[in-house]
Amino acid sequence: MANKYAVIETGGKQYRVSAGDSIYVEKLEVSEGDKVTFDKVLLLDGKVGSPFVDGASITGTVEKQGKQKKVVTFKYKAKKHGHVKKGHRQPYTKVTIQEF
Repeated sequence: MANKYAVIETGGKQYRVSAGDSIYVEKLEVSEGDKVTFDKVLLLDGKVGSPFVDGASITGTVEKQGKQKKVVTFKYKAKKHGHVKKGHRQPYTKVTIQEF
């Protein structure tokens, strides 16, 4: 197998990762430069867990914490002089996968 990959779960989402990949995940409460370990491994080297692969973990380094671009919502009621404008920026954590 030339390219090893795994499927991990974090923040309620699943990500396909390989060594050296950079992924954007839901905000994790860790500082930049810290190591983070993902224990919820769903698939590793063709082994499918039920629901997780026993004893498997993926290690990564936190590159940065940030917020995504602003998403603007605008609600408008015709002929009623009613409108609401809201903005939202989702926080994220950028993680570079180190090793399996």
